[in-house]
Amino acid sequence: MQRFIGRRVISVGESLRLQRCFSQATQKQVSVQENGLDVPKIPPFDYSPPPYTGPTADQILAKRKQYLSPSMFYFYKNPLNVVDGRMQYLFDENGRRYLDAFGGIATVCCGHCHPDVVNAIVNQTKRLQHSTILYLNSAIADFAEALASTLPGNLKVVFFTNSGTEANELAMMMARLYTGCHDIISLRNAYHGNAAGTMGATAQCNWKFNVIQTGVHHALNPDPYRGVFGSDGEKYARDVQDLIDFGTSGNVAAFMSEAIQGVGGIVELAPGYLPAVYSSIKKAGGICIADEVQSGFARIGSHFWGFESQGVVPDIVTMAKGIGNGIPLGAVVTTPEIAEVLTRRSYFNTFGGNPVCTAAGLAVLRVIEKENLQKNAHAVGTYLKERLTALKDKHEIIGDVRGRGFMLGVELVTDRQAKTPAKAETLHVMDQMKDLGVLIGKGGYYGNVFRITPPLCLTKEDADFLVDAMDYTLSKM
Repeated sequence: MQRFIGRRVISVGESLRLQRCFSQATQKQVSVQENGLDVPKIPPFDYSPPPYTGPTADQILAKRKQYLSPSMFYFYKNPLNVVDGRMQYLFDENGRRYLDAFGGIATVCCGHCHPDVVNAIVNQTKRLQHSTILYLNSAIADFAEALASTLPGNLKVVFFTNSGTEANELAMMMARLYTGCHDIISLRNAYHGNAAGTMGATAQCNWKFNVIQTGVHHALNPDPYRGVFGSDGEKYARDVQDLIDFGTSGNVAAFMSEAIQGVGGIVELAPGYLPAVYSSIKKAGGICIADEVQSGFARIGSHFWGFESQGVVPDIVTMAKGIGNGIPLGAVVTTPEIAEVLTRRSYFNTFGGNPVCTAAGLAVLRVIEKENLQKNAHAVGTYLKERLTALKDKHEIIGDVRGRGFMLGVELVTDRQAKTPAKAETLHVMDQMKDLGVLIGKGGYYGNVFRITPPLCLTKEDADFLVDAMDYTLSKM
């Protein structure tokens, strides 16, 4: 099929390419005005995706409704059909570029389709896509060694899984086997997964089905914004001791927590909380589990792992998401003593430690180091948080700005004193920012917190565009 432009005949494919180039060019305009306000424009980027000839968003949505689980939800009134990605940007079916400030839920850490990670995946796939850990392969051993080297203390034994939920399930089981106790303490507002055990450790009714969940106690959440003790971590920690004294036999299996709650709305635990809690748990014979599924792999900037920001060393660390830049991969890292409990019976995972996935994981660690992504997350993340905090002084609807590095939260409220959640307004702002070219996430129990967890390669110019888009949208409300 052909089309005529002027006197030249071009193919449909070339026509689509020209439309995309025009689309990219229009995004480089700097000072378009609407209602007296400058419309923010996405920073220039030297990449245009190849022509897309697949089904439209409407066609995909119709098939999704017919064949996929009705539990699957999506963002935006008009769902986005994402067909291409490069570094911190995504492209839709029309070739329009978006700044991805959600990172596939804190999962894309190196950047979409980072060439080093892609090459590692492709090269390993060409040699050996899958065998089994019953045979030897260097990919899993090399990655385990590199991963263990990033952790403190005696955390040096790795067990690979396929997801964060699976990693947390395994960690909870290991804690119970090692201590001989059943009781586990987690935090209210926490999210640790949606399988049998992890749903018990999760403490938001939004994510809990009416199934049997036993042996988990939920402590007061050390939330500096909404918590009863503000930023006094030691006062919150006393509730853990109370749970041990009055809710258990006096001995527990474990305490599990995120350093910064992700699904819960980017809640950074009050200062001094984890050292005090870890002390209580140790005295009760328990071990400490750090859920680093979202906050790990340099995302918080100041440290490689979230728990390091509180100056503690856990007994088990669970991880996923950023570990593989989007590849299905998770891990449990613990001490040799705790790891020994899995030898009491046979414990096996067919896909955990798959050579393609672990090759990707090793490439991720190398990219983080080579490109100084932790330093970038700290520098640009700090700048981004400062700019977002300045927006709080300008817009009454912003109740709180929190987090660190590239794990930031902006909570919207209709009343700052009462901290009334602005849920409808949050959805509206998200839709408007998408139309401007910025994709952000949302979370929190009330669904009124923007989750800003971009790839770690986000630039200062990207940060300005993000904040300008939010400022522009809020100014129009």
